[in-house]
Amino acid sequence: MARIKLVYIGGGSTRAPGTVASFIEQGENFEGSELVLVDLDAERLGIVKTIAEKMARHRDMDLRVTTTSDRRAALTDCDAVLTSYRPGGFEARYLDESISLRHGLIGQETQGPGGFFMALRSIHIMKGIIADVEQVAPRARVFNYTNPINLISEAVTHHSDVPFLSFCEGPYDFPEATARFAGLDPEKLDTVMIGLNHGCWSIRHLYEGKDVMPLLEAAYERLRNDSTANVTRLRLLKLAVEMQSIPADYFQYYYWRDEMVAELRAKPTTRAQDIMAKVPDYWRHYVEQAATDAPSLDPQRSRGGIHELELAIDAMDAIFNDRGDVLPVNCPNQGALPDFPDDMVVEMRGLLDRNGVNRIADGRLPRQVVGLVKMLGEYQALTAEAAWSGTRRDAIRALAANPLVMSYDKAEAVYADFCKALQAYLPERLLADG
Repeated sequence: MARIKLVYIGGGSTRAPGTVASFIEQGENFEGSELVLVDLDAERLGIVKTIAEKMARHRDMDLRVTTTSDRRAALTDCDAVLTSYRPGGFEARYLDESISLRHGLIGQETQGPGGFFMALRSIHIMKGIIADVEQVAPRARVFNYTNPINLISEAVTHHSDVPFLSFCEGPYDFPEATARFAGLDPEKLDTVMIGLNHGCWSIRHLYEGKDVMPLLEAAYERLRNDSTANVTRLRLLKLAVEMQSIPADYFQYYYWRDEMVAELRAKPTTRAQDIMAKVPDYWRHYVEQAATDAPSLDPQRSRGGIHELELAIDAMDAIFNDRGDVLPVNCPNQGALPDFPDDMVVEMRGLLDRNGVNRIADGRLPRQVVGLVKMLGEYQALTAEAAWSGTRRDAIRALAANPLVMSYDKAEAVYADFCKALQAYLPERLLADG
């Protein structure tokens, strides 16, 4: 089994206890490893460290856990880097959401202007992380969960040779949620989704070995006039039926844009505010569990649930232990998906072993959905380049290309407001005129 030094950047976050639980759950695959938790909040790092040590001891796992705020020192000679951080915290996410809505735009964590400014902040930090890895960790691989993962991967893979993969459970979660809403057993579903992260569609969708679409069509006819049905899930079921392909949940923002803006504006709180209201209880729960001999996370009181970032841990196991497992990955296309340029980061299936990713060529997206995804891909490429080394003008051009914006004047106006609110988290070149 692989003995690795894993550096977790974001190790004091609300998701960190669930993430270390995921790593320890696979303890037999990483015996004798070292886990270094990196964050700016020393108190929370201490809580997560205690939980990790006690969980490992309870499972009789040989694991050394350390903490630090010195990122470069932590990264020195490591084998793996897990990145899951949020520049500006949930307070910045609130600005992403509320400023966008003020302009009549959707500002979700990965979509619209909100996702755009999350990308600018996250890539600014990632650029420094990659520079450190290049200098002090020559054998390291980066496993990224920081959002928007596709935009970050697009930026890094065009400017560094550091092995870099991003992960998201969406290709598993989206079809399962659709099946469950339709009254089907998700365990009997067999799907493959490809495209972009949070912008993927199913190209295989079987239920007990047969096409699931007739079952989804029947479910939609049964539910379409049900006033108690979940509106979001009903929209996505309708989209699956009409497009004959199961969509990522995020397509509701594009195919029901005006309705979504109205609904989000009508809500008394944003998603960030909802999360911030729960954060104190998360940490109360973590402190309580850190005080026990065998910490056990309550999924109702843990950010993200009992186990977090599991896909990244699965990928580490597949690569460092040479498993040859097939997992959804986000990395440069290199010819796997013919709808997209070779150098564009796409979401696809890959076989992971000691050599990294062996891309699986799963074909094309349906013609009726590929156009929007290609637009998102071009926006992705423009944004990544602007975030990594561009100017304010480059960034505004990229934002104007976002399918949820599609207005240069509106892009200029919303960009100006964001810069005033988030200037502490952005490089000067993206703030200055020119």
